[in-house]
Amino acid sequence: MKYTRITALAAVGVAATLSLTACGGSDSGKDSSAQGSSASSSSSPTNDGPATDGSSAGGGSTPDGGSKPQGGPGSGAAQAGGGAGSGSGQSTKAGGTGGGATQTGGKVTFCKTANLAIDAHNAAPDTVSGRIDVTMVNRGSTTCSATGFAGVDIKDADHTSSPIERGQAQPRITILKPGDAAVFDIAYDIDNSGNSLTSPTDILVTPPNETHTVSLKWPAGAGKIKGAYTDVQVYPTHTTK
Repeated sequence: MKYTRITALAAVGVAATLSLTACGGSDSGKDSSAQGSSASSSSSPTNDGPATDGSSAGGGSTPDGGSKPQGGPGSGAAQAGGGAGSGSGQSTKAGGTGGGATQTGGKVTFCKTANLAIDAHNAAPDTVSGRIDVTMVNRGSTTCSATGFAGVDIKDADHTSSPIERGQAQPRITILKPGDAAVFDIAYDIDNSGNSLTSPTDILVTPPNETHTVSLKWPAGAGKIKGAYTDVQVYPTHTTK
């Protein structure tokens, strides 16, 4: 009987042990499942992490200037394109400035002596200040520029000629359409003493940026020059309008 009870108790003990083992296995299965689930949920942020970092790098880099690696080349190309665009814009503006250049002889050529009707007349405002106006009319068929200083020499009765110095003045844009006129002044002080050392007979005029000269008679009625020819000055051309 004792043996039977011992055997029975042993059987119960084994059954209890097996039951506990089974329960332990079930718990560990739950733990594994939980760990797997935990690992799975933690892997989501990990996988999302780089994506989030990447988008953060893309979005956050924009204000931080990190977009320069991406937008940099793009913006650099845009800037280069803008530069090229502005270059062409400048080129267009340059063409527009060519309008300014046109006025200074860029596209409109300088007036040729052969196409100008040139004459001189006395324009003295009083008996003290001598002034001779030299007028140049564009007789050509195209617009031309007469901007600048004309070359002027005064020929004396002794057959010598003296170059006239430029006055202190800045040239003005002088564009002549066909039929338009430009004028420049020759200024000096009048000698009323009757002892003038000069006897001008002709004015030799070379239009601005030209090499061909015309000879004009010294205007009748113009006052005598006070001093020497070096005291006479020529001023830049301007339009008569």
